[in-house]
Amino acid sequence: MTEPTHDVVIVGGGHNGLTAAAYLALAGKSVILLERDDHVGGAAVSAEAFPGVDARLSRYSYLVSLLPQRIIDELGLSIELARRRYSSYTPDPADTTGGLLVDRGDDAATRASFDRVGAGADFAPWNAFYRDTETLARALFPTVCEPLPTRSEARRLVGNDTVWNQFIDSPLGAVITERFENDLVRGVVATDGLIGTFTSTNDPSLDANRCFLYHVIGNETGDWDVPIGGMGAVTGALEHAAREAGARIVTGAPVTSVSPDGEVRYRRGDLERVVVGRHVLSNVAPWVLQELLAATAGGEPGPASAPAAAIVKPEGAQVKVNLLLRRLPKLRDPSVSPEAAFGGTFHINETFSQLEGAWDQAANGVIPELLPCEIYCHSLTDPSILSPELIAAGAQTLTVFALHAPNRWLNDENNDATRARLQAAVLASLNSVLAEPIEDLLLTDAQGDLCVETRTTLDLEHALNLPGGNIFHGPLDWPFLEDDEPRDTPAARWGVATAHPRILICGAGARRGGGVSGIGGHNAAMAVLEDS
Repeated sequence: MTEPTHDVVIVGGGHNGLTAAAYLALAGKSVILLERDDHVGGAAVSAEAFPGVDARLSRYSYLVSLLPQRIIDELGLSIELARRRYSSYTPDPADTTGGLLVDRGDDAATRASFDRVGAGADFAPWNAFYRDTETLARALFPTVCEPLPTRSEARRLVGNDTVWNQFIDSPLGAVITERFENDLVRGVVATDGLIGTFTSTNDPSLDANRCFLYHVIGNETGDWDVPIGGMGAVTGALEHAAREAGARIVTGAPVTSVSPDGEVRYRRGDLERVVVGRHVLSNVAPWVLQELLAATAGGEPGPASAPAAAIVKPEGAQVKVNLLLRRLPKLRDPSVSPEAAFGGTFHINETFSQLEGAWDQAANGVIPELLPCEIYCHSLTDPSILSPELIAAGAQTLTVFALHAPNRWLNDENNDATRARLQAAVLASLNSVLAEPIEDLLLTDAQGDLCVETRTTLDLEHALNLPGGNIFHGPLDWPFLEDDEPRDTPAARWGVATAHPRILICGAGARRGGGVSGIGGHNAAMAVLEDS
């Protein structure tokens, strides 16, 4: 066995890898982090998306909910997160002159909005429903930076069998249709179960339930906040913490193979180099790790080389569109200002029936006529991402996340054409609820091109090494172990184990992964320290 060169080698410089590096270096471990790009951050970065336009957008990830305050405090991170007053606005597709505005600062206004869309009977159930999600959040979120509880232990922590049965044991769609009458209200609730997850809310796999759970438990409130300075400010704080603690961060260093005995090969320029870790932390998707292990084995992935048996390549199902506008669009709804509508999450064509119908169409290979979309306006809450000139001119950013656009539609030959079709579908979906065409509001970049950037799942795979464009690195897991699952190693207890004792998952593919959270990095670091 080759003598270790470092206590820990971290493969991938996304925010979870940086989190692990900071914790381990602070604990006195020798840490080297290898990142293939010329910068760290992975999907949690800010970038000038439009040439010659001084706007630094959160290009891929854009909101923060699951990053525990505990990690911010323990690493001394200088991060400012801004709470949005408005939760959401959803135009009624049956009559776009009206819509549902959920105003967390004015309960009476929210009640009146429910009444205006004919959903007055759902106002009390809405509040009761989210009191139940708060029960889940208060019980389960404090466990995400601790060894995994078992299912039975988690159920006891929740302390409410009805809540547990509805959110953990029953399909999300059944719970929503039981508790709400209005199609629009049902859709607003359902979207949290579908972000980045290609499924029906009625599917017995409960994939939508797991997705929903992580969207509503963050920091015991489920609030999704805007990082001041953009997502790059979060990564920058983590990078600073890791470097200050003594971690060595090497960029422009693509890893070419990983061996079960801790040997990691990577390239710098034309040279191949080797480091060996007592532990190797993988901040790439499990599918990518499987390929790196197979490269060492010299053959196809299998039980001797893979981190787990029969890992299937994951699939993403979204298209992401960034836009820069000269001002916010006008609405067809005279009762709501654009600043309020875009001040939270703007839902477009996301009634419950539209979501289920779009999923059915997409599963059968058809781009939905009106893609379900969600819009976020970072610059309303945090104008610091724009230059003073853009701010003075009234410019605003919009980020669109469109659902039910599965990676199975794409390949290298058709990606450009499909991207254009998906971009057109997204803009058409927006225009179906706006009082003016979104195209008329787009600014132009230094080359005279419209400021619109569209990223397909295949684009994400190429740019970020996300297999299938899956933003969670793979299927989400419950934040607990089944009662009969092993807990006999630190890696198993912390939810970061692979088939190889020296190799741990530290990214979104960890047991409690997904989203910008640092949880995977924290938990892998804790497993290493416990093992030491």
